[in-house]
Amino acid sequence: MPNLRNAKKALRQAEKRTKQNLVVKKAYKGAVKQMTKALDAGEKDIQKTLQMVQKKLGKAAKKGVLTKNTAARKLSRLAKKANKVAKK
Repeated sequence: MPNLRNAKKALRQAEKRTKQNLVVKKAYKGAVKQMTKALDAGEKDIQKTLQMVQKKLGKAAKKGVLTKNTAARKLSRLAKKANKVAKK
């Protein structure tokens, strides 16, 4: 437990930021899971789901929860799978 006033404030800020980051992280992970389920089911109308995932990953990258390259890599892999399902 911190003793100094500024250390206490830093702890409060860290806890607050952790909660905010967790909300963003859950949002994009849920979207990725939804996309994966849609891919496994072989749904034809997958573009809307892909757009939603793109939006969530972009927000996570912008807020610093994910790095830009990580978000791009995840999106690229999902888009590749979506294109493969769409061709079938």
